Formats: sequence, C-alpha cells, structure tokens
Amino acid sequence: MAVVDVSGFEEFVKAVDRNQGKSIFAYFTGSKGADGVSWCEDCVRAEPIVRAELDKLPEGSVFICCQTGTRPEWKNLENKFRTELKITKVPTLMRYGTPQKLIETELLKPELVQMLFTED
Repeated sequence: MAVVDVSGFEEFVKAVDRNQGKSIFAYFTGSKGADGVSWCEDCVRAEPIVRAELDKLPEGSVFICCQTGTRPEWKNLENKFRTELKITKVPTLMRYGTPQKLIETELLKPELVQMLFTED
C-alpha cells in the first residue's frame, strides 16, 4: 500500500494517472496552513482516525491524501473538486471510481472507515 500526499486538483489527477489499474482510495481535506493544521475542523478531527486505519487497506492499493485548497478556494462553487469530482464536503474519503464514500462526521467512526477500506 502506498501513501501519496498531493495538493490541488491537477496534482490529484496526476497521482490518479500514475496509479491506473490499482485500487485508489482518496481522502480530501482542507489545505493546511504554515502551522500544519487545516482550516477545516472536521478534517483535523478525522485525519488521525483515517490514517490509523490505513493498515486495513487492500494489498497493492494506493491512498491519496489531497488538500483541496484554502477555505475561500474550497467554498468557490467553480472549484474543480466540486465540478469534476462532485465532492461537496470536506473531509471526504472515497474509493475512487466507485460511488463508495464517507463524508464529514462519518469519518469520525473507525468502523465505517474500516468498512470502506475492506469491502468490495
């Protein structure tokens, strides 16, 4: 299992392209400031829970952690994460290319994160 950290829509697309043919799990979070902390409080609470479950990922899969931008960038309805990937809330964890996803407070429940990581 590989962990890839990216920032912005273009970097996300490149990371997906580089990992074609693998199971991709994507975690979208508000971008972090110079202090290393996201502007999104739910993201701050969810990230350690999501990362604690990474050992449950299927063999050979890829986990992409993507920062979606500053609060004003994220709130822009023309944001490509919203228009192209149909992500409406951060944090969002998805099995890329499938309808399976968890959003916001669902990510505070380790058992739901495990289910997303382990069920086909």
